[in-house]
Amino acid sequence: MKKMLLLLLLVGALIFMFGGYASAAEKLRVGCECTYFPFNYRTADGVLTGYDVDVAKGVLGIIGAEVEFVCQKWSGMIPALLANKFDLVVASMSITDKRKKKMDFSIPYRISVGRFVGKDSANLNLFNADGSVNAANFKGVKVGLERATTYSNWIEAKVPNATVLLYDTNEAMYLDLQNGRTDVIMTNPMKAFLKFLSQDAGKEFGFVSPQLDDQKIFGIGVGIGIAKGREDLLNRINSALATLIKNGSLEKYALKYFPFAIHNENWQGVQ
Repeated sequence: MKKMLLLLLLVGALIFMFGGYASAAEKLRVGCECTYFPFNYRTADGVLTGYDVDVAKGVLGIIGAEVEFVCQKWSGMIPALLANKFDLVVASMSITDKRKKKMDFSIPYRISVGRFVGKDSANLNLFNADGSVNAANFKGVKVGLERATTYSNWIEAKVPNATVLLYDTNEAMYLDLQNGRTDVIMTNPMKAFLKFLSQDAGKEFGFVSPQLDDQKIFGIGVGIGIAKGREDLLNRINSALATLIKNGSLEKYALKYFPFAIHNENWQGVQ
């Protein structure tokens, strides 16, 4: 009996010393679209991959948490976060003052810009030689936009006389551009190049604007979104992102999909 008691005490001590079932590994749920090439999308064999996915795995690996990805349509991304459907948004979401009223963001891990794509032969002249907007030439031009994006905000602020067509997916938007149902689209230039312009389907199309980086509208970049009130987790995420910037991992992630880095090494005091 005494031997059994001693054995039980020893087992209990070992469990206490090495963690045992006293504390389970932290698991964080990450929301993303799962259809947004090349940032978060599924390969032909169903594997979730992309720059955002690499960033999420890198950050959670540093803070010691398991990752569970949750696919969510873009238009419902913020409501789903606030409803606790997942813990983080790692979905190329631009940091804006409007969004920061509802949620918090990490330091940026990607630049946030926009650019117009249209037919090379259209000669729409939507921008002047100095890169400024030729607002008068937007009158009657059909502009394709994905719903609930900062590109819609840019159009409303800069060229409200344009005719806007809204789309639930980028795929539908590109298809309408090819078929002539929209004259131009405004989207992420990195994605536009890889998904469309570098493909046979986009050979008659090109960029018809300079790179637009209006921080008042697009924000300072793309960050990891988190519900308010989770400052400790946010601080851990920021520390992990700073590490990924300093050790070259963010550039390594980008070079898997682009011939250049897509972050700013000097963002928000990263040394």
